[in-house]
Amino acid sequence: MVPTIRIEFADPALLDAALARIASYDWIIFTSRNGVEAVARRTLKIGGPRVAAIGPATAAELRGHGVEPDLVPAEHVAEALVDAIGDVRGQRVLLPRADIARRTLADELRRRGATVDDITVYHTRAADGSRPDLAGVDAVTFTSSSGVKNFVEGGPIPRDAKMVCIGPITARTAREYGLDVTEVAGDYSEDGLVAALISALGR
Repeated sequence: MVPTIRIEFADPALLDAALARIASYDWIIFTSRNGVEAVARRTLKIGGPRVAAIGPATAAELRGHGVEPDLVPAEHVAEALVDAIGDVRGQRVLLPRADIARRTLADELRRRGATVDDITVYHTRAADGSRPDLAGVDAVTFTSSSGVKNFVEGGPIPRDAKMVCIGPITARTAREYGLDVTEVAGDYSEDGLVAALISALGR
């Protein structure tokens, strides 16, 4: 494993202020396991709002902290979550997210009439240290767009390696950076990524 990113939790002041009025929210939406962890570091109780998780890994993290999500969309992207959540006119939403997260979710919820408290709870940084020689590597897996960016900028791309992405957003970023994507997971989860990797290596 060659990490290309590291997680740094943000100053919790804004999050603490939002959590102090948690009962005023209709929804709290989690788009990553790190977002769940950031909130869990500040409180063990989420009382009042319904809870949405963007995908199974995020939902599993919530359950690990004793929270059963009310909504997990069938397709694990922001657009599908917005569609699944339905009418949000006049509702208040708390969105704890990464500093580099896509704006799609917050923007679309606001367009549909919600008030969104969009709070950066963690930062995605480039991994420390130099990357080892990857010559001879058969495949590279990507779980995020930031991972793609830092990988490409971190050193030579291993020749002939198959590029496997966890979902369409990550795959689109990989292609924008000039990578030839071999396989994209059908299920945007770690299990789906493993299945895609097996498929790519079997070609």
